[in-house]
Amino acid sequence: MSYMSEYSRWLSRLELTREERAELRAIQNDAAEIESRFYAPLSFGTAGLRGVLGVGLYRMNRFTVGQATQGLANLIIANGKKAMDRGVAIAYDSRHYSPEFAKEAACILAANGIKAMLFDELRPTPELSFAIRHYGCIAGINITASHNPKEYNGYKVYWEDGAQLPPAEADVVAKEMAATDMFEGVRIGDFDAFIEYGMITMLDKVTDEAYLKEVLAVAVNPDCVKQVAHDFKLVYTPFHGAGYRLVPEILKRLGYQDILCVPEQMVIDGDFPTVVSPNPENKEGFNLAIELAKKNDVDLIIGTDPDADRTGIVLRDSKGEYVTLSGNQVGVLLIDYVITAKNLTGTMPKNPAVLKSIVTTEMARAVCEANKVACFDTFTGFKFLAEKIKEFEKTGSHQYIFAFEESYGYLCGDYARDKDAVTASMLIAEMAAYYRTQGKTLFDAMEEMYKKYGAFAEQTISITMPGVSGLQRMDALMKELRKSPLAKVGGDAVVAVRDYQSGERLSVADGKKEKMELSGSNVLYYELADGTHFIIRPSGTEPKVKVYIMARGKARKDALAKVEKLAAAAKEIVK
Repeated sequence: MSYMSEYSRWLSRLELTREERAELRAIQNDAAEIESRFYAPLSFGTAGLRGVLGVGLYRMNRFTVGQATQGLANLIIANGKKAMDRGVAIAYDSRHYSPEFAKEAACILAANGIKAMLFDELRPTPELSFAIRHYGCIAGINITASHNPKEYNGYKVYWEDGAQLPPAEADVVAKEMAATDMFEGVRIGDFDAFIEYGMITMLDKVTDEAYLKEVLAVAVNPDCVKQVAHDFKLVYTPFHGAGYRLVPEILKRLGYQDILCVPEQMVIDGDFPTVVSPNPENKEGFNLAIELAKKNDVDLIIGTDPDADRTGIVLRDSKGEYVTLSGNQVGVLLIDYVITAKNLTGTMPKNPAVLKSIVTTEMARAVCEANKVACFDTFTGFKFLAEKIKEFEKTGSHQYIFAFEESYGYLCGDYARDKDAVTASMLIAEMAAYYRTQGKTLFDAMEEMYKKYGAFAEQTISITMPGVSGLQRMDALMKELRKSPLAKVGGDAVVAVRDYQSGERLSVADGKKEKMELSGSNVLYYELADGTHFIIRPSGTEPKVKVYIMARGKARKDALAKVEKLAAAAKEIVK
């Protein structure tokens, strides 16, 4: 069916409200906008759905949410009555229509005979992962677009282990969705009636308490907080999102007495009015927090994204200026601290391991090797880190002590299987207290780590490719790079190419190929002659290509210079 035919079909449906129909009629003379909305359905991957809000096939709305939920319901029904009775936990964030989409999903599940457990207000994403495991649910749904701009929303699906849906199950949901008419094939019912019949139950602060108990148990050396709590102030911002209540609460329970929350950003608002983008990667979003920190002589600022799974920090450098740390830097600091604290407290397991993604700094490996801790790579996405944790549980070969990605996602503990900004905020605060007892700041600690483990530098470049043409450009780019491999990047020779789609590593000098442990992901990884790594990967959740540069030099300035040179080259390669 052509996009114009699909547009006409939607316009004719009686299920549309007056407002939804008016939205479609308003674009009747805009062929490009109609194509953008109706050329194809949103793709359901292992992370679920994500897209711009609006009426249309390629938009996030109640119909696309309904179709996805019916697809998930069909998967659960196929697993039998016990699976249906185990139920599905449902959470949501502060974005527009998140509560409505969550309620819609609960009703569709209940109409299919599947019990639903719906949080009574917005909650952090990791609490959903916890709830699935805690209540023994078969699956979970989270209505969130993480740190995307306000125009977006999304639909994440989790499986019984609390991790995002595995590929096999995701394929089933995608096939069921394709076979389900989103207007006529979705079962629905009355929310209040389902509550009365016990098919939908509400999760409240009882679940919060169980979750916070598990988070607090992850603290490694909380005694150091007590030593400095009387004069150590923190500034916290939730960026108008789901961390607004539980992050300050866990910091209080850890022992902090003076937590200054940015009042303007404690307001729940899907427009994120005080920031350009609610992303803790961007220093701009911390402007209000920095003002508050300056007024109160605060060294450390912690910020969490709208669904409270990513954590960013701002701190004062040696000159007293407020600077951001990258996700790589925070992750490496936490690895070193967790190792140190576990050794100090005698809680280090027998075969400890750290997990990271292939696009995350190699400095993590240097820290691990120096401390006799194993370090494992996985594909990008926390579900792959969760799979590795599950593998360790089965084999008993290692026990993970920390997992992280460069995109500001961190996990520690066994209560959840997705990145957790609540726990990360707690560990960052504990770590800051530890260094305060030694008369140091986190900035001092980072500088010392470069001297101890080597001068590393990294940069991630995101090149947006929106619309139909953007998807085509991303596909064409990766095909061209495979057809005509890069021989040089920024003047530096390529010595080897890892193609994580085929799972092969090509040595340029002799043309030999060797199989790698990982395969099946659309990533090209270039090893350069000077030891720098240059990686190209289309985003799985956003219309952009990401380029990751990871360098090492004799001094920090040398590593930064390498990164700057290759960043310029990246923009020429990815056009």
